[in-house]
Amino acid sequence: MRLLLVEDDAELVNSLKRDLERSGYAVDVARDGVEAEYLGNEDTYDVAVLDLGLPARSGIDVLKNWRSGGNALPVIVLTARDAWHERVDGFKAGADDYLGKPFHIEELLARLNALIHRAHRQPGGMLAVGGLTLDEARQCVIPESGESIALTGTEFRLLRYFLLHPDRVLSKSTLTDHVYDLDSDKDSNVIEVYVKRLRQKLGQDRIETRRGQGYVFRSPG
Repeated sequence: MRLLLVEDDAELVNSLKRDLERSGYAVDVARDGVEAEYLGNEDTYDVAVLDLGLPARSGIDVLKNWRSGGNALPVIVLTARDAWHERVDGFKAGADDYLGKPFHIEELLARLNALIHRAHRQPGGMLAVGGLTLDEARQCVIPESGESIALTGTEFRLLRYFLLHPDRVLSKSTLTDHVYDLDSDKDSNVIEVYVKRLRQKLGQDRIETRRGQGYVFRSPG
């Protein structure tokens, strides 16, 4: 999943980016409001973590501009722990959730997962589709037989995107945009390699190739 982290505190950015990447997110960073607004409108992000106290343009203005332009990107707002008025302003501007600073990374990860699941009309808890359950904390997948199948970081990101978009045709470029960050070498042919690996682990019939279009993750039943 592709995440936009909007924060100007360099120390916090470094720690959050590291922890988020370890947890299966492809992370891009915007350090001011102008850059954040531009990147958020690129339509390649699955969720954003937005600080309100930004240089160049406030987080509230960024959020208002996104929403007024029809941008429904799920957003978790970061606020000062005791700044209740910031939380109210954030919700009025269109925030989906908030988290007060300082916070534990485990809470942020739990809120991100819950928000992403809701945005895709998936029930809470673990992501389960077609007899497969994705353990997002351990980055593994559990089929109906019950054994745990380990996934690499890229396999995990790709499978999570498939499970959030079952029975939909997903082009290679779409998958590439949501699996890799801006700094990655985005060779769409690499997607073929990871689809092949997922088929080897989950079964050949799980992911259908649509020639000239992309792939469809099948959710039988």
